[in-house]
Amino acid sequence: MRLFKVLRTLSFVNSAVFTGLLVCWLAPGLATETAVLGWCHGCMWITLSVLSIVAVRLRAIPFWLAVVVTVVGGVGPFAGSAGFVVETRRRARAHA
Repeated sequence: MRLFKVLRTLSFVNSAVFTGLLVCWLAPGLATETAVLGWCHGCMWITLSVLSIVAVRLRAIPFWLAVVVTVVGGVGPFAGSAGFVVETRRRARAHA
């Protein structure tokens, strides 16, 4: 359960960084900020991908969620965050 929470938090942070990246990319004169946020997003996506593989092997997250985070997360981390919301709600229903 702890690994699930770490991944969920990291996914939401990555989504926030990606939002900042898009804003800086669209704004003129923010090339340095765009580069820094791009590197942050890329490194977080790689970290999320590796941790997702580990989490699947430890049965902390389902396989479909790891696929969404790993495959779609590089270009749209919002899908991974949405996947964590869906899985959190599914677990809450199963627990109740």
